[in-house]
Amino acid sequence: MPSVKRPRQSFTFEYKLKVIARAAEIGNRAAAREFEIDESMIRYWKKKKDVMTKLPKRQRTCRTGLAKFPALERTLKDWVMSQRENSRAVTTVMIRLKAKELAKQMNVAEFVGGPSWCSRFMRRNRLSVRSRTTVGQKLPNDWEEKVTNFRQFVSRRKEELNIQADRVFNMDEVPMSFDAPYSRTVDATGAESIPVSTTGHEKTGFTVVLACSESGKKLKPMVIFKRKTMPKENLPAGVVVHCHNKGWMDRDGMAVWGEKVWRARPVSFFDRTSLLVFDSFSAHIDEGVRNNFKTEHKTTTAVIPGGLTKKLQPLDISVNRSFKNHIRERVGEVDVRRNPHLHCNRKNATGHS
Repeated sequence: MPSVKRPRQSFTFEYKLKVIARAAEIGNRAAAREFEIDESMIRYWKKKKDVMTKLPKRQRTCRTGLAKFPALERTLKDWVMSQRENSRAVTTVMIRLKAKELAKQMNVAEFVGGPSWCSRFMRRNRLSVRSRTTVGQKLPNDWEEKVTNFRQFVSRRKEELNIQADRVFNMDEVPMSFDAPYSRTVDATGAESIPVSTTGHEKTGFTVVLACSESGKKLKPMVIFKRKTMPKENLPAGVVVHCHNKGWMDRDGMAVWGEKVWRARPVSFFDRTSLLVFDSFSAHIDEGVRNNFKTEHKTTTAVIPGGLTKKLQPLDISVNRSFKNHIRERVGEVDVRRNPHLHCNRKNATGHS
């Protein structure tokens, strides 16, 4: 008589041990009929009895989470944590390459180190892919009141100057680096701070000055390079380039930005009255700079109170992060073109980046 095909089921260890105990009393075949399971399953469960008694009763499989190569994984975890202690980014590709290197050093011939192994290694050692964090400003105790007061101040100035949204602008500097550091890294699950250090090439840093109007119109970007002389390469026409020995904005840089970017803003030729909002950076609040904008450019300036940039700076809230992400994507595209197999490594490195 052909055996009846039963639907696939899973049972807890508590239930399996109960079946094993009953089989010890009345035999495997009788217990199989009583619990309506195959006799072969009871024989298999008996072999796993010692393991099941040591695991949680609600668990259903004998997966212990034990590493097949514990020495290799301990060394690998120490390497990951040492990299993170120095704020170096660690990707799953790096973990797999380092694991294969360690396996060769330890003469572990059967080690493969594929994507699924990497996922299990991270799970066993409480590691996960985390986004890099930055230390943000600490808000003052009365920040809500200050935010409300500043917004009311801007509204009053707009009414006094009789200007619309296309004459209200926000300007901000964005520090950038040519090395485009990773935004994600493998680190311990639960870690609150995820720092990632750069390659240390400070001379490759530069500053981008962005500005846009309340109505969404963008002004020309200005790039401030960390050098004393202008680059000899052909520069794009839509970008204003300035040089500073530290790559920062200063009083002279504000004068250049005012002449080459601000004066060319798309407003009426006969009435250039505008309102410019920026943070309390030293180059912005310089009295000479503000007077120059008032007299030469018919511009009223509004300074965001200290500590409230992330609440009141429109560029900082909605534009700068997107701008940096686009830059990193473009840098990544260039890296892939220069090193085609890099793209393959990233694709084959499981779902984690």
